[in-house]
Amino acid sequence: MITPLVKWAGGKRQLLTELNASLPVAWNTYYEPFFGGGALFADLFTRGRISRGVIADLNRELVNFYRIVRQHPAELMDELAGGDFENSAPCFSARRAEFNVLNCSGENPVRRAALLLYLNKHGYNGLWRVNSRGSFNVPFGCHKKRNIPVAETVLRFSQMLRSVKILEADFEAAVKTAKKGDLVYFDPPYHPISKTAGFTDYNSNGFRFEDQVRLARVFRRLSKKGIFVMLSNSKVPEIEELYDDFAIRTVEAKRFINCNGEKRRGVFEIIVTNYPAS
Repeated sequence: MITPLVKWAGGKRQLLTELNASLPVAWNTYYEPFFGGGALFADLFTRGRISRGVIADLNRELVNFYRIVRQHPAELMDELAGGDFENSAPCFSARRAEFNVLNCSGENPVRRAALLLYLNKHGYNGLWRVNSRGSFNVPFGCHKKRNIPVAETVLRFSQMLRSVKILEADFEAAVKTAKKGDLVYFDPPYHPISKTAGFTDYNSNGFRFEDQVRLARVFRRLSKKGIFVMLSNSKVPEIEELYDDFAIRTVEAKRFINCNGEKRRGVFEIIVTNYPAS
């Protein structure tokens, strides 16, 4: 099995059964413009359902992380083996400050990748949030012990990424090369179910409803070209209205971000496809 290296808010590990049931029988190249943790991609690749792929994200540091995992996994693990990645609030604060300095400079990509993985695994529940200046500002999380993937897990993910193209791109630009018979899976930042429930500041520009409308236009454009398109999002009237002429399935998942798993309640989401749901 190939498993995600990072824990990403809105990750799809718990919805793999529903997503797999919504996929077409076969496709050519697989596209995933909002890659995040890559749970569905890893599952499909493990089961031999992806031979060619294009993955993308607008988060520059996440893209840098995956490129380092693909090209320099040994250097990444050597960096993480150092003694400055402890499971403590003071260490977390120091590494977060270092990450924000390097993030602004764009220097030392291996160190930045190591810092991203450490911060993701020891921050608050895998949340990625930045302020208007683009600085990562997630607090230290609820963790009992240090949590860094073992070398074998990183190497498996690295081998998988060698067969795909990794883009730092907006979702619309990421799918420009998609052709008839390809499959595009959109997993955007979910539209908030209330005014206080949304975590959409994955980059300094956020993801607004205007972006959801643009995404729906891209969904239709791809559909007219004969491309298989699947999308997941929150079950709210304004999103369902954007896709009311496509097949919509309602599924249930635990999505409230809480470090106490017992307090995570079920919420309803939708899976939209431009082909009949199975």
